Amino acid sequence: MAGFGLIPADISTSIALAVCAIAFVSGTARGFSGFGSALIFMPLASSLAAPRLVAALLLIIDFVAAAPLLPNAWIQADRKATAVMVSGALVGVPIGTYFLSRLDPVATRWIISGFVFALLMLLLSGWRYRGKDHPALSVGIGGLSGFCSGLAQTGGPPIVGYWLGRPLPPVIARANILLFFGASDFFSLVSYSLTGLITADAIRFSLLVGPVYGIGVWSGAQLFGRASEKLFRGICYALIAAAVMVGLPALDAVLR
Repeated sequence: MAGFGLIPADISTSIALAVCAIAFVSGTARGFSGFGSALIFMPLASSLAAPRLVAALLLIIDFVAAAPLLPNAWIQADRKATAVMVSGALVGVPIGTYFLSRLDPVATRWIISGFVFALLMLLLSGWRYRGKDHPALSVGIGGLSGFCSGLAQTGGPPIVGYWLGRPLPPVIARANILLFFGASDFFSLVSYSLTGLITADAIRFSLLVGPVYGIGVWSGAQLFGRASEKLFRGICYALIAAAVMVGLPALDAVLR
């Protein structure tokens, strides 16, 4: 009866509960800050379960959660500029997926931790691109984000840093980001399905973890506005940094 058959056979109930707890924390971070869920979820959850399962699980959950936002994003976005960046993701996502499907799980965890740490440094730097809009640069950033998404569903910071630095109304920048990740998630779903990463276990497990993640997002949204943006972002950065440290394979003997 464990999880009504939703928990994969090779995962214990205690680990499944831990993954749900991580999903709640990462969902809460996304709810009140708008980012950071993958950067928290991936290092921690992949230290408890296979990175391939964890990446597929997060992809399914995020795709379902973001789908209702896409119609408005399509109307509000600069679709031409977004399409240029999406073309880079079309190349980057399959490459990242290939590495995820081929690498040893421990090696994948090291890469995930390294990428998340690098992306955290990018966020902490406050980097925003304020130069001219060059198609080659847009394709490159889209490709980098797509690669990070294909490998570990952590493609957010490059895209967010780029679009928020452009001289655009916030509503258009947000719509561009949402539309890009809608396309990127679709590419990931296709790539993951073709490489066998979208499994029945991942789909069933998402039915257990997804609602918990959703509750976290809702809780975070309720907290938004009750404290300063600076405090919330500081908490999110701290959670990401803690996730990187706890998720390091080098600490397995101590923590697990």
